[in-house]
Amino acid sequence: MAISMGGGGEDTPMSDINTTPLVDVMLVLLIIFLIAVPVAIQTIEKLRLPIIVSVESKDKVENLLLTVSTTDNGGRDAGDPGFEGASRNGDCRVYFNNITPVTSEELRDRAFKRLDAIVKREGGPEALMNNPELIPQVHIRGDVNAPWRCIAGAIYNVQISGYPTVGFISNPVDPNA
Repeated sequence: MAISMGGGGEDTPMSDINTTPLVDVMLVLLIIFLIAVPVAIQTIEKLRLPIIVSVESKDKVENLLLTVSTTDNGGRDAGDPGFEGASRNGDCRVYFNNITPVTSEELRDRAFKRLDAIVKREGGPEALMNNPELIPQVHIRGDVNAPWRCIAGAIYNVQISGYPTVGFISNPVDPNA
């Protein structure tokens, strides 16, 4: 620590900035971030979505149902013989209405056509705005090992198609079981 003892005979105010408190605050913040960042990263890695079987859902017909998964380490899809489960490094797979596999372009096209048909059937955008219950939603089921890049890609494609609401479907686990 440094102290200025005056020195000159003049009574001029000292105009130097005292940096000691600034350095103290910066060191405390550095220590806090060094501790908090690894904890946050470990918590995110423990997030696991439930494993589900891809079947047709009995939800509202208007809602778009998507299942997102990946190939296994050998490049096999979920229906292929010898499938070992989704891999975090696998290729993304999206199933339209939980059954039909689609690419990103096909997802955008099919989702847009589906939404457009619903809007026309209900009498246009104004009719849907007057009755928000008629606005279709997208429900996404993610495989337990599907990386976020696959889920985010599906969300992006359906929002580009015009769907305003995207939600996630999960199977809750009984904590007492």
